[in-house]
Amino acid sequence: MLTIAASLLITSAAHAAEQRPSGFVDASTLVPGLVVEMRYAGAHNFVGGPVDGYEKPVCLLSRPAAEALAQVQRDLAAQKLGLKVFDCYRPARAVAHFARWARDVRDIRAKGEFYPAVDKRDLFRLGYISPQSGHSRGSTVDISLVRHADGAEPVELDMGTPFDTFSPRSSPGDTSVSAEARRNRALLADAMRRHGFVRYVKEWWHFTLGNEPFRGTYFDFPVR
Repeated sequence: MLTIAASLLITSAAHAAEQRPSGFVDASTLVPGLVVEMRYAGAHNFVGGPVDGYEKPVCLLSRPAAEALAQVQRDLAAQKLGLKVFDCYRPARAVAHFARWARDVRDIRAKGEFYPAVDKRDLFRLGYISPQSGHSRGSTVDISLVRHADGAEPVELDMGTPFDTFSPRSSPGDTSVSAEARRNRALLADAMRRHGFVRYVKEWWHFTLGNEPFRGTYFDFPVR
């Protein structure tokens, strides 16, 4: 039987795990004009529904990552371009949700859009799904470019493949996409690199702040 003190300690630890650490911020409060489309808070994603831990469509990041992203946004503004985020901080419980989904080979409802040429059983082996994600450290973003026009909604630039397409064509260096898409990928990568972000070799949209503050720490507080 648990003592009262032990029970209070467990309750306190569980409560703390639900709270956003002080080192995290809503990136949209620091990045003016940031377009936010948090895919895992809704149904338009490879799972086909809301993902565990995403209670609101909010882009949470470590403060250094958000501040660096604000610098990228300022650089792009001169070209009437801006940033659009699809995912930011990702709770560990969401990563576990992805892993459970990947092991259920019967659930292929989103295959036609997100992994049409890949056998779901190979998603782990090919590196598209992982039992642990850098997103949970709070300094990784899935991001694209948009063009701003007076009086119109921002328009996403052609990147060759949509976000979260599990395919070799999503690799930043893939040459099968159009010349325009290659230029746009390079433009995004250069803008992010200038402010300390490092890209992932399999996904043109995936960047991590090189000098991330919580290296080795994987958080599990919900996005809210």
